[in-house]
Amino acid sequence: MKPGFTVGMKKTARITVDTDRTIGFMGDALRVYATPMMVRDVEITCKDFLGEFLSAEENSVGARVEIDHLGPTLRDMWVDITATVTAIEGRRVNFEVEVRDALDTVGKVKHTRFIVELAKQKERLEAKAAKLAALGH
Repeated sequence: MKPGFTVGMKKTARITVDTDRTIGFMGDALRVYATPMMVRDVEITCKDFLGEFLSAEENSVGARVEIDHLGPTLRDMWVDITATVTAIEGRRVNFEVEVRDALDTVGKVKHTRFIVELAKQKERLEAKAAKLAALGH
């Protein structure tokens, strides 16, 4: 990791809640921001934030998400996703994230990411694929 990434740093991303980010199981008139999409947007925001401080040989993977989805956000509204770095412990980085639309806080999230070296990650995945192939899968 490059220097400069410290506890307390914040980054905000603004996202429009388009149709693809909404639930559809209650009908078109009741489409609101879907929890799985909120999780996805939080993970991407944190990944991109951390990625600004990683080398070309590194990236990060999500390891934990704890979410409270507090209220609805209507289709076509925006949300601001504000990620704050709360801990950096070796390769583990913890974030607290607030998701807020124009009217309310609609989500509070704790998210953990691990920094990985791409070459080592490739080796781990190839070893797992080899084990799977040995089982005949």
